[in-house]
Amino acid sequence: MTGCERTYPSPECYGELIAHRRRADTLNTSMSVPPLGYGFHLTNTPLPPLQEVLENLFTVEIPMTVTFRGVNSRQSALIRGPHGWGEFAPFLEYGTQESAAWLACALEAAWLPAPEPVRTRIPLNATLPAVPAERVPQVLAKYEGEIQELKIKVAEKGQGLADDIARVAAARNALPNARLKVDANMGYTLGGALESLRKLCEYGIIYAEQPVASIEDMAALRFAIAKEGLPARIAADESIRKAEDPLKVARANAADLMVIKAAPLGGVRRALALVEQAQLPAVVSSALESSVGIATGASLAASLPTLRYGCGLGTVSLMAEDVTDEPLIARDGFMDLRTITPSPQRLERLATDKQTRQWWVERVTACYRVLERTADL
Repeated sequence: MTGCERTYPSPECYGELIAHRRRADTLNTSMSVPPLGYGFHLTNTPLPPLQEVLENLFTVEIPMTVTFRGVNSRQSALIRGPHGWGEFAPFLEYGTQESAAWLACALEAAWLPAPEPVRTRIPLNATLPAVPAERVPQVLAKYEGEIQELKIKVAEKGQGLADDIARVAAARNALPNARLKVDANMGYTLGGALESLRKLCEYGIIYAEQPVASIEDMAALRFAIAKEGLPARIAADESIRKAEDPLKVARANAADLMVIKAAPLGGVRRALALVEQAQLPAVVSSALESSVGIATGASLAASLPTLRYGCGLGTVSLMAEDVTDEPLIARDGFMDLRTITPSPQRLERLATDKQTRQWWVERVTACYRVLERTADL
């Protein structure tokens, strides 16, 4: 094989790709990233006072039924406002600047009315963590009804391609008619991603989510798999939600679609504005939240002009508990849009200790200061 047909794309392919990307940059200079607090800007609404936010803050820790991204329990801060509840749940290792977007989302959900939906029933995918192949039926059994689309975690640290193939094969065996997609969370090298996709495409995957880390490698991989005629598309996740410029991936033509999450992108309205500018099909995913955060994600999915893929909003099924008596979960591959109100009894049972609560109060306060400076509200 020659050129882009090799396992690692050739320098010639990179040259062509870079030229293509520069043309895309020229064509898309009008794109601009909305500021944090965009929902409050758009509605000309001031941020709620910090003291009011802290007075309506509840911290919880929810156990998981399976390990997901190395997490066995999920800590979160729930915030009650005049329009409902928001969830502030950046992962514990996230810094203040990155976490500030999550607070903007939580405050928007609690203090602003949700955008007008264009649909009230949302197609979902189930999520399969990087479990051994023999555990696949057990995990899939936790989802209610028929699974029509499944996202499978691959490229887990400490595992290899054989593990990924076995897991995807087990999923295909269990779900012969479902649409399958894989999520590598940036875990592959460029050459490893191409080698893996050659194998995984044999099981009919429809797209690979964030197979490599850099936008440059994403673009190179997308070019290479097109040269080989592999059917899978490339979806951008971390290249959008963890980027200073979430629109860079669109300018670089590095993805076929974008995975968006309301909390990391700073709220429903900011996420919708990014999708409109990127002009890429979007699929909404969760950040491993309780039903409160999932409801915000569902509001985003309900507001998108088009929705071609099942959304990754079914992760409450991976939790042993929830903050509401009626969890927001999928049935037969769909979720109905509805409001979520936490149960006082569950909030009390799942409450963190005082020291942990104080840590979250300080974290919210630090992120609020970032929003004050960034949003200039």
